[in-house]
Amino acid sequence: MGNFCSFTFLLLCLLMISQQMLALPTLPLHTKLRWIVDEDGKRVKLACVNWVGHLQPMLAEGLSKQPLDTISKKILSMGFNCVRLTWPTFMVTNETLSSMTVRESFQIFNLVESIAGLEVNNPSFLNITVVQAQQEVVKNLGENDVMVILDNHVSKPMWCCNRFDGNGFFGDRYFKPSIWLEGLNKIATMFNGVQNVIGMSLRNELRGPRRNDSIWYNFMQKGAETVHDANPNLLVILSGHDFDKDLGMLKNKPVKVSFKKKLVFEVHWYSFAATDGWINGNPNDVCASQVQFLRDHAFFLLDQGYPLFLSEWGVNLKGDNVADNRYSSCAFALAAELDLDWSLWALMGSYYYRENVKGMNEFYGALNLDWSEIRNSSFMERLSALQSPFRGPGLSDHEQYNVIYHPFKGLCIPKSVDAPVVPAKLGSCVQPEAWSYTPEKNLQIKDTYYCLQADGEGKSVKFGTDGDCQSPSAKWERITNSKFHFSTTVENTTLCLDIGSNNTIVTNQCKCLTGSCEPATQWFHIIPSTIGYD
Repeated sequence: MGNFCSFTFLLLCLLMISQQMLALPTLPLHTKLRWIVDEDGKRVKLACVNWVGHLQPMLAEGLSKQPLDTISKKILSMGFNCVRLTWPTFMVTNETLSSMTVRESFQIFNLVESIAGLEVNNPSFLNITVVQAQQEVVKNLGENDVMVILDNHVSKPMWCCNRFDGNGFFGDRYFKPSIWLEGLNKIATMFNGVQNVIGMSLRNELRGPRRNDSIWYNFMQKGAETVHDANPNLLVILSGHDFDKDLGMLKNKPVKVSFKKKLVFEVHWYSFAATDGWINGNPNDVCASQVQFLRDHAFFLLDQGYPLFLSEWGVNLKGDNVADNRYSSCAFALAAELDLDWSLWALMGSYYYRENVKGMNEFYGALNLDWSEIRNSSFMERLSALQSPFRGPGLSDHEQYNVIYHPFKGLCIPKSVDAPVVPAKLGSCVQPEAWSYTPEKNLQIKDTYYCLQADGEGKSVKFGTDGDCQSPSAKWERITNSKFHFSTTVENTTLCLDIGSNNTIVTNQCKCLTGSCEPATQWFHIIPSTIGYD
């Protein structure tokens, strides 16, 4: 009963957060330097989840498991304010496919069980076309105050992606530019005037041997103009090369389009960009090298004044994948530091039909196999801090300050009037303590004389004052390539910040400085914020 109550409380908290985030912003959205903002100029943080609709049945997954409205409400209750809904080009450009009913589409693949599920949970879908079904999904999301980004995932309906699947780059077997542009125009036109459709991604994960910068510029600029001409309210989202890991060509040559304040770029990041490194290398070194790659190939766009959307990232929520577990804390830290807009892979608990398998379980999915419950509630609790903004235009008139964030827990050091007396402890990031990391390497509460001071191995850190802050035990060095380990010295013993029982902050011997290991409890990160500090 205790676990049930705590889980119920978590859901209520997430629902309250989502409602605060959503009170739908004044749409349409546009860009202001690196931020996405509403009509009032207030930052709108996209905290999205990917919902697949590009596979062979051409229907948003899960409708055989739960009623559509139930799924939409679950999305909102989990704290997401947006869905990245995937679609295949041929669904709207191939007349045979676009005129096909959902029932007919499912019968082609003998999806008898899914048809039976649809008859129970969403019977009205069976005899409408697959295109009308997508419109109904978008409409219902809007009725639940969930924004939608329409992502052109593939041309031919199928699982994505490999380099030679015919869907990878302009001119590939199934990826004819003229047909692609026709599809973009039809979808953008179809949803013109649908308020909750706030953006379109032009193409998912460009890849393969045809990669060519000049072709990329030519057709991505044409695609952007096509979408904007058909629906000028939309954010236009452009992906890069190599499975959307590389936008480096934009360092020296910007995209040229006729419109302003609607251009967004997207990037993807998973552990399998460096699987062997995460498993066999030192996570501090791998995290540092992966982050540097992203800064060199994508995140420089933030400094150029463009929003960058982390439109796919995620982990195996079974919790037994070593690479994903180590990558996740690095990803959470970077997402918090840059306060990114993002879309988690994925919503789906299962698929109707994926890679010739019926009913495949999606272990990256936020929902379980039958779409009835959250798959991993601790992950969702961890994610909740990233679903609200840390900074951005129109959110606060406070000057920027630092937050101490723990990516493994997804928590911060909260503001406490008893801070000098009560030991430091992790808590909500909603109203975090404001910190300064001083040139003297003190972690000092902003505008006070209080600083974090180690008291010995296994002991809670305490709050030193004045002269205490000059002692070696109050000086904190960032000692690894990740910059996440904070070490100090107590009686000639080097100790690092760590997490003790009940989320208290303690110091222990530094671990995982070399070799393949698990550093996550000792990873802390300083991130900038302007929210919630008084």
